[in-house]
Amino acid sequence: MNISIKNLAVFTSGGDSPGMNAAIRAVTRTALSKGIRVFGIYSGYKGMIEGNFIELQSSDVGNILQRGGTILKTTRSEEFRTEAGMQKAYENLKKHGIDAVVAIGGDGTFTGADIFSNKFNIPFVGLPGTIDNDLNGTDFTIGYDTAVNTVVEAVDKIRDTAASHDRLFLVEVMGRDAGFIALRAGISVGAEAILVPEEETHIQELIDLLKAGWKRKKTSSVVIVAEGDDAGGVFKIVERVKAEVPEYDTRVTVLGHIQRGGSPSSADRVLASRLGFAAVEALVNGDNRVAIGIVNNKVRLTPFSQAIKHNDTLNHSLLDLAKVLAF
Repeated sequence: MNISIKNLAVFTSGGDSPGMNAAIRAVTRTALSKGIRVFGIYSGYKGMIEGNFIELQSSDVGNILQRGGTILKTTRSEEFRTEAGMQKAYENLKKHGIDAVVAIGGDGTFTGADIFSNKFNIPFVGLPGTIDNDLNGTDFTIGYDTAVNTVVEAVDKIRDTAASHDRLFLVEVMGRDAGFIALRAGISVGAEAILVPEEETHIQELIDLLKAGWKRKKTSSVVIVAEGDDAGGVFKIVERVKAEVPEYDTRVTVLGHIQRGGSPSSADRVLASRLGFAAVEALVNGDNRVAIGIVNNKVRLTPFSQAIKHNDTLNHSLLDLAKVLAF
């Protein structure tokens, strides 16, 4: 059922991810092509509360496809979690005549959108913008492919140094609650071990693996560690490794926020563009409180409550694959 939308708002929230700008561009130009006015909200829910809105024209989203980060800025808002904060946000949406909203972000963004939309009866749809790839209802999230490629490029360079100096590097990558970046990047760089939150880490097994590698004359190695690994993090792990495998000259590299930045990959640009287009189509068709994703190369709408992270699971067969290929 098509519904009449005159004014649409779009915002980004939570952690930034490469491809968010491509999504903003797609939402804006798709809406404008349908005669819908578009307003960008700066700084996510915080900007919604403070009334930080700006009308977007097609030219405002030109030459942003290749840029990382988000032109609309992003932040996390504790005030939006309160009744008073939500009421202010609602009043500002109505002040600007907003009929529907596109929220680009992760699980926190979707949770807030679900509660707010249900409370105030304003249609919301969400685009999965997070490098962690930990949302259900889509094969890949906006920014994930770029983040993995950033890790691969960095670790390839670290591998050169490891081989030159006969060193063992433990490389920490982002993934507080999910190991998707660590897993895919680890396979891509031929890591000797991949440690992720979804699987219990047995330090002794890691030590035995490294010792066995040394006995086979393997003088350099790389271990990928997701920041949320249950062994206590990369620095606790390295203490045990140094004590029990002194043969290696062991170093730690924390890649940190470089994983969030940079120009989005082609895959992320196309994904964000498809999702942005589909988001406007969904709102016009009367859909509400759903996340827009791509599954098996087809658009899928998933209720916010089902899209939130921890509903998707790591492919443990890929972990098994990584272990075999690293032998």
